Amino acid sequence: MNSRRKFIQTTSLLGLAMSIKPDFSLLAAQDQILGHGDFKYKVDAKWGNLDPNKVPVVNCHEMVMDRKGRMIMLTDEAKNNVIIYDQSGKLLATWTLGLDRAHGLSLVDEGDAEYLWVVDNGGKVIKTSLDGKVVAEIASPLSTGIYEEKMAWVPTETAVAPNGDLYIADGYGSQFFLQYDKDGNFIRKFGGRGNQDAQFSTAHGIAIDQRGGKAPTLLCTSRGHNSFKRFTMDGEYIETIFLPGAYVCRPVIHGENLYAGVCWSRLRYLEQTDNSGFVTILDKSNKVVSNPGGTAPEYRNGELQLMVQKEPVFKHCHDVCIDQDENIYVCQWNAGKSYPIKLTRV
Repeated sequence: MNSRRKFIQTTSLLGLAMSIKPDFSLLAAQDQILGHGDFKYKVDAKWGNLDPNKVPVVNCHEMVMDRKGRMIMLTDEAKNNVIIYDQSGKLLATWTLGLDRAHGLSLVDEGDAEYLWVVDNGGKVIKTSLDGKVVAEIASPLSTGIYEEKMAWVPTETAVAPNGDLYIADGYGSQFFLQYDKDGNFIRKFGGRGNQDAQFSTAHGIAIDQRGGKAPTLLCTSRGHNSFKRFTMDGEYIETIFLPGAYVCRPVIHGENLYAGVCWSRLRYLEQTDNSGFVTILDKSNKVVSNPGGTAPEYRNGELQLMVQKEPVFKHCHDVCIDQDENIYVCQWNAGKSYPIKLTRV
């Protein structure tokens, strides 16, 4: 019996060790310096690593920072959709809504409290407290007559305007952005699939841009077009910020700069290439100033040239979060169930 017990214990330990097999490409990247110009970073591939048997992830989709400086991350692992870290990477808490397609995470500060908008690709758009209590939900546009019966509804992201209006990106569905007032009443939709200036190819993300003290505008992702498109708050097209080679995810505003994860780049034959992600950073004039993990930005006669992955540190960068010290936390999709990578600014 003792021999059998020892065999079972040894087998269990071996299975545990195999399930926590390290990603040697990430370990090799530890302490590597990435980026360009004034925006250079040291790779911390160990930040936030947890025991996958206790706190598993599938895809680390998005991350936000609350006013206490806690890092709140969303994963599509239904056992723990939300993982909350301190800035050292220590686990503080987890909770779940039981969603296996959780994709978008936005934080809104309403003065009395902060709330999260969680978007699930299965069609759910849910508002929660920071500890996971559901306080509101937006009904599917198919059930309310906003969409016609056969239109696809696969939402990916939200953003909240200064007046409380909610914008939802239907990034994997019919490619519209839907606007609601603070009480959840539908106002309008704009965009749709296509190759015109005011249309989208994977309308993946959205952010409110108020840089420079200007009136707010909407920055909307058109990932297949390698671009962000700017609109008025009423959905009127203004301009396109073209980022050749970069399949960008949602725009993230921090200070005067714009950051984004690049899920793929046109690494081979100008085609979308797997495991070719990097991070891109734009200044207040929307000029690319650094590409951590990618090629250095180059402008010729004012036109940005093709950008692709250079250092194979990342696989598919899905989102970035910027802390008060301008460090970057990178969440990845389809990256071997890896935890976020921290880029410490140097």
